[in-house]
Amino acid sequence: MRLKKFLSHLIPCCTLGLASLLSAQPSPQQIAAADLPDAPGVSSSLPADADASQTSSTAQTANPSAPTQSAQGTPGNKGDRILYAKPGAAKSSTPQADFGQQPKRILGLMPNFRAVSADARPAPPTAKEKFKIATFNSFDYSAFAFAAIDAYPTYASNSYPTLGRGWSGYGQYYWRAFTDKAVGNYMTDFFFPIITREDSRYFTLGRGHKLYRAYYALSRLAITPTDSGNNTLNISEIAGKGAQAGLGNFYYPSSSITWTKTGQRWLAQLGRDGLTNVFREFWPDISTHILHMKQADQ
Repeated sequence: MRLKKFLSHLIPCCTLGLASLLSAQPSPQQIAAADLPDAPGVSSSLPADADASQTSSTAQTANPSAPTQSAQGTPGNKGDRILYAKPGAAKSSTPQADFGQQPKRILGLMPNFRAVSADARPAPPTAKEKFKIATFNSFDYSAFAFAAIDAYPTYASNSYPTLGRGWSGYGQYYWRAFTDKAVGNYMTDFFFPIITREDSRYFTLGRGHKLYRAYYALSRLAITPTDSGNNTLNISEIAGKGAQAGLGNFYYPSSSITWTKTGQRWLAQLGRDGLTNVFREFWPDISTHILHMKQADQ
């Protein structure tokens, strides 16, 4: 009797416990909706409506040292390396707006087509674009004014006495100075860059100590990026200006054709480009902090 009474109480309790256990098991829909860890070696795919930005921020939180793709790089190690956009990417990325922004013209007069703003990563110029840079720099309306400035030192020092004095003599110096600049532009910005696959543009550093920035600007006479973005000896500048000085022997007086005169013209062109690089490097600082010009005015 006692065993029968014990079993009569045990069976209902087991039944209720089994029923509650079965009701606590998740349904297939609940299992599918659950956020479960992936099995080793199995990759999970996000739903189509997943928030990519949330996923990116989660990954960065898990690994804060991982670099972000949107971060703007500097021009390489201490300004020595220029990076380019990947093939097929946009021609240029948006640089920071607070420093190193280069206008197409300085003060509306001086052409600045060769300058690239700080942190900008333009694609390498095509052969057509290299030809355009050389042509714009050679025959821009400002080129005629700068040729008059370039001609004066040699005229004042009477470097070529057979060219004469007065306005007539100055005209002889003037057209030769204009020709020097045009030939140098085509050699430096088009002819040699096509052969050597170099990018002759000036990439603004825009940050760091002023003395280092000046050194960086001058060093671009000897260092330039290739079209693939690797630094190399600036053959376009060195050989281009040398070729310009050599070709000048065809239109300068034959009585003055010497190695000394040819070398002087070569060094003069290199020195001019070096000073121009320094001026380009610091122009954004001058226009913003000294002249207090706004970006639209530049």
